[in-house]
Amino acid sequence: MENCIFCKIINGEIPGHIIYENEFVLTFLDISQTTKGHTLIIPKKHCVDIFEMDEMLMQQVFVVVPKIAAALKTTFGCSGINLVNNNGAVAGQSVFHYHVHLIPRYEKDDFGINFTNNMNDYDSEKLSNLKTSIMKNVKDEENEI
Repeated sequence: MENCIFCKIINGEIPGHIIYENEFVLTFLDISQTTKGHTLIIPKKHCVDIFEMDEMLMQQVFVVVPKIAAALKTTFGCSGINLVNNNGAVAGQSVFHYHVHLIPRYEKDDFGINFTNNMNDYDSEKLSNLKTSIMKNVKDEENEI
């Protein structure tokens, strides 16, 4: 993709602090460094978001996740890691090339992720209806769900 900053890193047109690379995936430090060691994992094939990813490419991306997470834990002694993936502008995606953030977490960091608890709005019946609606649209060629 011509104007994609991540494609430019893949093609060597602009520098990136590359940690790991194979035929399908590139891993490099995020320039923002939300916390020390903040790393991105991207497919080398340009896909805008999760909706353009196929199963094989997603497997290639996620097979690298534990390898890089372990390296971050060993290197920096982080206490945990947030695995973050935003898809679409409304979800906070700002670079439109699929990517996964690995954000190391430390005991005294000030970066927070807060999820709203709407548990009181969803009783068992509402959750069951949601589940049924989603299951109707799950496409699985190998198994019937």
